[in-house]
Amino acid sequence: MNTLSIFNPAFASDLFDAFDRDFYIPASSGFSPRVDVRETDEAYLFDMDLPGRSENDVELSLKDRVLTIASVKEAGKDGSKAESKAEYLIRERREEPFARRFTLPQDIDSEKVEASFRNGVLSIKVPRKPESQPRQILIKSA
Repeated sequence: MNTLSIFNPAFASDLFDAFDRDFYIPASSGFSPRVDVRETDEAYLFDMDLPGRSENDVELSLKDRVLTIASVKEAGKDGSKAESKAEYLIRERREEPFARRFTLPQDIDSEKVEASFRNGVLSIKVPRKPESQPRQILIKSA
């Protein structure tokens, strides 16, 4: 049975997961963007809300069936020199760093993963490999 889960190194399934657990440091900010995950016969579909960010602010990687979506934009840095001289009186909007990890099932086709970014929503399509069909094996007489 194929299952998709949120990656948690505290529950290691093999030696490499146990190794990663020792170096796992959770994000201190607690910020975690919302994500919807859907499954079809052909693919797993992810939609993550990332308002105020662009495709250049996000890093996407897939290694050993673990899909990682992380922020690469430094919090509080918007590149505007005029704004850097201004002192905030109230600041409620922040761009917190984040990292989300999903352990994908074994039926994924990692070579055909696609991602797009539109209107503050990151969409990822992880295709599934077709299930192998049973076949008849001819038994030869000796």
